[in-house]
Amino acid sequence: MSKTKSKSTLKKVGKVILWILGVIVVFNLLCAAVFSILNAVSLKANTELAASFQTIENPDAVLPEKSENGNWVFKTDRDLKILQLTDVHLGGGCLSSKKDAMAINAVASMVTEEKPDLVIITGDISFPVPFISGTMNNMHSAKLFSTLMEKLGVPWIPVFGNHDTEAYSYYSREDMADYYGGDTLKHCLFQKGSADVDGFGNSVIEVQNTDGIVTQALFLLDSHAYTEDDKLGILWKYDHMHDNQIEWYKNTVLALNERNAATLDTLYKDDAEAKVEKSEQFGEVTSMLFFHIPLHEYKNAWNEYVGNDYRDTENVQLHYGTVGEIGSQICIPLEDDNLFETMQTLGGQKGIFCGHDHLNNYSLDYKGIRLTYGYSIDYLAYSGISKIGTQRGCTIIDAKTDGSFDCTGSNYYQDKYQMLSDNVKETVTMQDMDEYAKQEK
Repeated sequence: MSKTKSKSTLKKVGKVILWILGVIVVFNLLCAAVFSILNAVSLKANTELAASFQTIENPDAVLPEKSENGNWVFKTDRDLKILQLTDVHLGGGCLSSKKDAMAINAVASMVTEEKPDLVIITGDISFPVPFISGTMNNMHSAKLFSTLMEKLGVPWIPVFGNHDTEAYSYYSREDMADYYGGDTLKHCLFQKGSADVDGFGNSVIEVQNTDGIVTQALFLLDSHAYTEDDKLGILWKYDHMHDNQIEWYKNTVLALNERNAATLDTLYKDDAEAKVEKSEQFGEVTSMLFFHIPLHEYKNAWNEYVGNDYRDTENVQLHYGTVGEIGSQICIPLEDDNLFETMQTLGGQKGIFCGHDHLNNYSLDYKGIRLTYGYSIDYLAYSGISKIGTQRGCTIIDAKTDGSFDCTGSNYYQDKYQMLSDNVKETVTMQDMDEYAKQEK
């Protein structure tokens, strides 16, 4: 072949390649434009749905106020009702639009019926996985949820889960923290937390009686997402609670204990017997911790319970629930930390509330600390999860005036949770979670 023909052939091949590349670019741009339009339409529809519910009327609600030290405080001489929601998993895109509407309806129905003083969401409000939701914009989900909660008018606060800010999401954890902690959300109690403590949203909410005694301390912690060598979460390598977070928690509890001691000294300076009694009750403040990814102790406790033929042991006492994840999975951090041991050394009644594993819903006592999985909302993240329902609901926490607390899981498909929109509550299978968990992964 002559050099002239060879050059001509190469030019033709080059033109074909350029043409193919041009078609691919144009196709991608068209797809992006179509998805952008569809996402905007679906987001508008679900935003209107979220804003359509009635503001909750609760004349007996305890309203929070900011203290001099910057903490939010609920001051009351009655029990405080807290509603834990977890793993709402709003996609915020056109592919998840129908399931997002289901999740919005579920949250609105349960919050409206329960009329809690406070709603705590233990992670994964957002699920911006593009091939499932249709978008990587995690702010869409955040704004959908906040529109709903602000309309319901109940104090609420989120902590971050691993999906709230994926590596490929449009907005970082700090961006999301700035949004939740901004002035536009009047009922959201989110605080960004100290720059000296890892993560975003590490904060404490105090529950005080009218004497100024702290009866409960509600700690919100960022359990982070994935390890450095698994930034996309493909290998399920989850991060753990960092040392400076644990140290901050410890120091905060000790400071609250000191404050209570000083308050009791003032209140009962002339009544030594009453002071001793109250010191025994409130000298060590009750800590309830709320975060997303469960500690290693969640798995250790369940394994001990199962190893004893599903019966209580000296260390484990089951209150309710089970492990429903296929293969009985309990997804814990890659490395252990000493948060649990630190809690044990601090005394007082303590509890941990997490999410992350959508089909696990047990609550048990383990070595003096109550470990609870919140009932999840998720319709989206797990294949087929929208069609099963034993795990879907909320967790009702009763923070008592004497410093103790109790909680119970409440299923969404009870008759008391009435639909508040024109949509019909979906039909689901109420699976036997123990049997479901035995399926192969």
